[in-house]
Amino acid sequence: MPPDATTVIRLARTRTVDLVTIGRKSGQAQRVEIWWFYFEDRFIITGTPGRRDWYANVLANPRVVIETRHGDFPATASTISDEQFRHRFFTDSASRWYSTQAELESLVKTAPMIDLSLD
Repeated sequence: MPPDATTVIRLARTRTVDLVTIGRKSGQAQRVEIWWFYFEDRFIITGTPGRRDWYANVLANPRVVIETRHGDFPATASTISDEQFRHRFFTDSASRWYSTQAELESLVKTAPMIDLSLD
């Protein structure tokens, strides 16, 4: 059952979470502390362009768990390839920091980005 509206508000205010994926090679749970964003009514995890183990794990198995101080939330991850959405995200004031790490065009075209649907 998806979290209620109050929980979504709490989660939306949380920046750092633990993303737990299943290792594509090991089959074991892999945990990484990471930022997430609530943007346009979606929970988003991204990063700068380049290889990311968490992203490779998600591509192999989209079932994940988000661990927060408000509880643990099973979720299904899906990649976001819509370049208009990605451009809006990377130019938004909450996530503009990424443009100090990589060129905007590179972020829009190649940064790992997933949408999390909380169960």
